[in-house]
Amino acid sequence: MKKHSKKAHEEPIEEAPEEDNAPELVRRRANRKSAMRSGRTIGEAREQLETRNERNAARKKDKKKKHFRIAFTVFGFIVIAVSIACIVFNLIEHRDEIGQNNEPAENLTPSVQIIDEDTGAKITSRMKTYIAQAETDFRALSYTPMKVVVPAGSIRVIHFYLDGFTGYIKMTIDRNAAVSVEDADRLIRYLKEQGTTDFSYLDVRIDGKAYWK
Repeated sequence: MKKHSKKAHEEPIEEAPEEDNAPELVRRRANRKSAMRSGRTIGEAREQLETRNERNAARKKDKKKKHFRIAFTVFGFIVIAVSIACIVFNLIEHRDEIGQNNEPAENLTPSVQIIDEDTGAKITSRMKTYIAQAETDFRALSYTPMKVVVPAGSIRVIHFYLDGFTGYIKMTIDRNAAVSVEDADRLIRYLKEQGTTDFSYLDVRIDGKAYWK
């Protein structure tokens, strides 16, 4: 006879049902982890957005600074250009005043002979006034003007001839007449001190310099 195992007659043992709280705990833990991961993701996205906004704001700020620097540089160049223009204008105006020799209110008329080696059209009222002023200044220094020659091809240069000298004095109406006469007087006195009483010409057309031949 076959022996039957006791286990064959034993009723199968039913497994205890799992506790209902176990799946909920697992789900809670999973949800918590998921929420934590979601929180990190949202925070990172927010940080990235803030960083992007900060970069955009920094770019806009740099662009404003760049535009301000450009505008300031352009404004500086304009100010410098205007200043230079004003200086040049003042120099030109001052030169014109010197060229007009600070003429007195009354109109001076030269008494010396004026010879124009061209057609005579170059002898303007300004030139006549200059010659008359220079003549007056020469006479004040005890010189006697004889004549004035306007060389050919010139509209500003004149040659002043004085009594007692064979040469002439080169002058320009762009300089003050009194200053030119004083320069000529100093040069004549210097040449006399050096034992030279004769010359071909004296040139006092340049401020601060004088030449003779």
